[in-house]
Amino acid sequence: MLSLLLCQCALLFAAHSSQLTAHFTIMAVLTIRDALNQALREELIRDENVFIMGEEVAEYDGAYKVTRGLWKEFGDKRVVDAPITELGFAGLGVGAAMAGLRPVIEFMTWNFSILAADQIINHAAKMLYMSGGEFNVPIVFRGPNGSAYQVSSQHSQALEALYSNFPGLKVVMPSTAADAKGLLKSAIRDDNPVIFMEQERMYGMKAEVPEDDDFTIPLGVADVKREGTDCTIVARSMTVPMALEAAGKIQEQFDVSVEVVDPRTIKPLDIDTIANSVKKTNRLVIVEESHAFASVGAEISHQIMENAFDYLDAPVKRISTAETPMPYAKNLEALALPSVDKIVAAVKEVCYL
Repeated sequence: MLSLLLCQCALLFAAHSSQLTAHFTIMAVLTIRDALNQALREELIRDENVFIMGEEVAEYDGAYKVTRGLWKEFGDKRVVDAPITELGFAGLGVGAAMAGLRPVIEFMTWNFSILAADQIINHAAKMLYMSGGEFNVPIVFRGPNGSAYQVSSQHSQALEALYSNFPGLKVVMPSTAADAKGLLKSAIRDDNPVIFMEQERMYGMKAEVPEDDDFTIPLGVADVKREGTDCTIVARSMTVPMALEAAGKIQEQFDVSVEVVDPRTIKPLDIDTIANSVKKTNRLVIVEESHAFASVGAEISHQIMENAFDYLDAPVKRISTAETPMPYAKNLEALALPSVDKIVAAVKEVCYL
């Protein structure tokens, strides 16, 4: 009788344990760099058509160590070092994608992608349309975008607005380790060319990431990083942690509740999530690392005018990088870029504080 009772208890415990496992995901604390590495490794294992190509991605483990250990594990055919010829290896990637492979092309910086713009814009973006639907181009172009640490004018450009302008390209900008992993895996699995923009300053930032080989985040879905009721901040990439810090300061100093929305995918843009937030808070501040003229922030502002103008209690306020090439001097670089103090001042302005 006792043994039967113990057996029933064991079965009941096992049933509850399986339910708990189904509801709770095991999390690991990873840097954004390691989350990207994990995503690449999992997709290389999952799909034999995936391969990585770029400058120093193999034996050197990548300029920022995102591809660390992958060449030793997967070999020369899956992790391919390329010479300093962005146009050339981008073109090889486009051709490989048209032939049925899934290339991940790494640019040492998105500034260098300008040299490969013809392959990205005139071939990858347009091939599906020009071939009448015959050729998909499932390719990911990835690397660090925007400013770094005193790398001056030619290596500090934020190019998301440029690539967002062309039909056929998807543009992704993660701000957390979990987003980096989930969005990169979705980008690799997507049948369209994806521009995947990271941030050099953020590679070492740590956060929880699900320990799940099949963890993905769908492209085109924004994320509310902090809920609030009095003002909406839309931020992306490097400006998300700035916006969250500013929101905390504003709450503490003025008892103003700020909502922070991260689009995550710039194109397609989840304007509904942003508009719904503005309809709740009635105020909008947009923070971006790129220049203001013809920027993604300008597009968001325009779409809010179309979708939520009657809900605004103040003009939309935008914070961008100064309209100048990036200075080399550390103090001038800091003045040119968005900052927590600039965000706090903007929220105070739209809230009439």
